[in-house]
Amino acid sequence: MNKAKVVMFFFALAAILSMLSMGISVSLIFMTGDKYETTGFISTIVGFVVMCAIFGFAFKTKRKF
Repeated sequence: MNKAKVVMFFFALAAILSMLSMGISVSLIFMTGDKYETTGFISTIVGFVVMCAIFGFAFKTKRKF
């Protein structure tokens, strides 16, 4: 059970960092204007996809424990 808690902690940490990257990307879009707009949109979409992948992998792994 302790091993499962450690693994789930790392999944939660990865999801939190993914959400943080999406927030930074959105602030990049609104603070810089047109200069980094494309980069901000792409990084927001990538952050969302990574977050969904992390949650999916975590739920799949949770069933194994």
